[in-house]
Amino acid sequence: MINFKRSTAVLLGLLATTALAGPAPAQADEEPVAEPPRVELVLDVSGSMRAADIDGRSRIAVAQQAFNEVVDALPGETQLGIRVLGATYRGKDKKVGCQDTQQIVPVGPVDRSAAKAAVATLRPTGFTPVGLALRSAAQDLGSGATTRRIVLITDGEDTCAPPDPCEVARELAAQGTSLVVDTLGLAPDEKVRRQLLCIASATGGTYTAAQSAEELTDRIKQLVERAGDTHTRAPTVVGGASACDSAPLLAPGVYADREAFSEHRYYRVPVRPGQELRASVSMALDRPMNRDYGVLLRATTADGRELVRGADAGSGRADVLSAGLRWSATADDEDAAKAEETSAPVIEPTTVCLVVSNSFAPRPGTAATPGMPVELTVDVVAAAPAPDGPDLGRGWVLLALLTVAGLITGLLAGLLTRWWVATWREN
Repeated sequence: MINFKRSTAVLLGLLATTALAGPAPAQADEEPVAEPPRVELVLDVSGSMRAADIDGRSRIAVAQQAFNEVVDALPGETQLGIRVLGATYRGKDKKVGCQDTQQIVPVGPVDRSAAKAAVATLRPTGFTPVGLALRSAAQDLGSGATTRRIVLITDGEDTCAPPDPCEVARELAAQGTSLVVDTLGLAPDEKVRRQLLCIASATGGTYTAAQSAEELTDRIKQLVERAGDTHTRAPTVVGGASACDSAPLLAPGVYADREAFSEHRYYRVPVRPGQELRASVSMALDRPMNRDYGVLLRATTADGRELVRGADAGSGRADVLSAGLRWSATADDEDAAKAEETSAPVIEPTTVCLVVSNSFAPRPGTAATPGMPVELTVDVVAAAPAPDGPDLGRGWVLLALLTVAGLITGLLAGLLTRWWVATWREN
């Protein structure tokens, strides 16, 4: 009976302690998830793929050769699927032709002979339902904690919208599906380029124009290999708030969010004395917008006082803007200097608010929803002590030191001048 009472008391104490401590910070996934890389190749087999303008060969023949070489060089742990569009319907009924997309190789460990045989039988046929094929490919890859990749190879823009492929890409990204779409264009057409660039940008992927069989093969291989390097780094989806007091509490990690045009989103990070906060934000430009735009990352106290703001940084990509900052809880800021002069204790903030802002403005006709893709990286490390500089003193001590230095400099200058004038006159 006594033991039961003691156990009850301990349990109540633990519950009370947890309640006082507040909610735990959101945790980003730190350990790699035991899932293999998953990739689906989506190939356009519409009628325009008959054109023989790549190294004197038809576009479909070049794509088939590239697929064969990619399948032969596929890393053993990678699960691959293949989906086609416009490959079976030969009629002119657009309603029927715009439903023409099939998965010819299911996502999983690949039977190389069966995969190459399935690709070899493809003949250019029908319409180009890119949007529907992307949506179906996302379903083929399924859900999971890791990032999945779609590699879209096409020579023309979608001829079946709706659904518009760019809107489908934004829709998939907004669902937090950890899905990246890389696009490869086989025709030097500006409309196709803009559409494929929009699809890739919306999901954090890349766009490449392939003008030869070698370029196409090398690029597909590169993208499939990249899937093995990046699939375990899927960011944790989090929703920023419109004010600091209601913002989510974040632990060190990588987070994904969406931000509307000209919006401010708040996140909170606990920082103890002796620790340094390091944070960076990247925002993808996934749709047309007006010029003169930017991204700002700030660290503030809970009451809104700014501690530091991040500087813009180039990421090497024209479709992504980034900013980063560092702030230490022991930094010698202006308040600390005032506190030292007045002998008042310095109160270190325990929670820092990260504020992500943007100055984007959409062009006429540009969709405002969903918001722009945001990736936020947060880390808290031990603060590195700043190197000590020479202490010249303060107040009257500093004034006296400067006065003596000025007198000595003046005397030396006067003596050198008299010596130079006397020497010049003699000579």
